[in-house]
Amino acid sequence: MGSALALILGTLKLGKAGGTILTMLVSLAAYALIFGWRYAAGFIGLLFVHEMGHFIAAKQRGLPVSLPTFIPFVGAWIELKDQPMDVETEAYVASAGPLVGTLGALAFYYWGREAQSSLLLAIAYGGFFLNFFNLIPVPPLDGGRMTAILSPRIWFLGVPLMLALLLYRPSPLLILIAIMALPALKRAWHYDPQAPENRAYYAVPMQLRLEYGLFYLGLAAFLALMTDGTHTMIKGGLGH
Repeated sequence: MGSALALILGTLKLGKAGGTILTMLVSLAAYALIFGWRYAAGFIGLLFVHEMGHFIAAKQRGLPVSLPTFIPFVGAWIELKDQPMDVETEAYVASAGPLVGTLGALAFYYWGREAQSSLLLAIAYGGFFLNFFNLIPVPPLDGGRMTAILSPRIWFLGVPLMLALLLYRPSPLLILIAIMALPALKRAWHYDPQAPENRAYYAVPMQLRLEYGLFYLGLAAFLALMTDGTHTMIKGGLGH
């Protein structure tokens, strides 16, 4: 008990980084109870990489942003203290998480294949699935923020996917995301592209819309293939 208290006090002394470290350790302990500490450490590491992608992108665009906060079995997030001034900035910051997170998962994937390790491949699978799931085009997921550059109404394409997931594998996390998505979906339903505030926020050249759209589709397809391929590889008994 004394050592745990000392650890908490020590992390608090680290200021802004202390909250990240403390919540990361809590998540690590929670995942370790179910999956073992080795898998937990790898998965938490990939969550951190994903969120740091958002963090760095926000810093590049001059947005004040917090370091990641972790919640066990929910994930992690960064907090933007100022909202993006335009939809392209929002899409840029949103895209960076899945992109950098995918690179992190790829590192574990190739490491696992080289070492013939099912544990490393399982961590890679978790990373691929995490980033693929985040691409569902529904706010507050990254996919919703990425596809807003095309039109907020595209979010309604993500609704059947969320419903299918809820029916296939109900979970408190999916229910929470669905509830959080409702205000954004209501705004999308009443979206008026000619409203002055919308014309200002969504004013993006068509070429840029196409570039983001192709990037989104390409990343989603790649993650779908890697998620399925890695899962098949693990089921086939590769590694030890």
